[in-house]
This record gives sequence, C-alpha cells and structure tokens, in this order.
Amino acid sequence: MNLASRLQELQRKHEALSKQVETVQRSPGADDLEIGELKKQKLRLKEEIERIKIA
Repeated sequence: MNLASRLQELQRKHEALSKQVETVQRSPGADDLEIGELKKQKLRLKEEIERIKIA
C-alpha cells in the first residue's frame, strides 16, 4: 500500500470514528469510557495522519 492509499484509509477511519463518537454521545446513558476510548483511537489516527503528511 502506498502512502496516498494509506493516508486515505486513515482519514476514512478517522471520519468514521468521528461519526461514531457523535452517535454515542447523543444516545441516552452514553458510556463515558467508551467515548473516551473512541476519542483516543481518533487521536492516534490523527497523529499517524500527520506523520504521513510530514514524511
């Protein structure tokens, strides 16, 4: 997989996680631990995206 493909895949996953976080936050009785874990995953993806963009 080349860098452009990897970057697109990471961005797609980041966007999907964003939508998932929004959905979970809107649901009644939202689980703060689940939301926190999803946000951590999003941050890791964002950091990897930035590393690829810099390289």
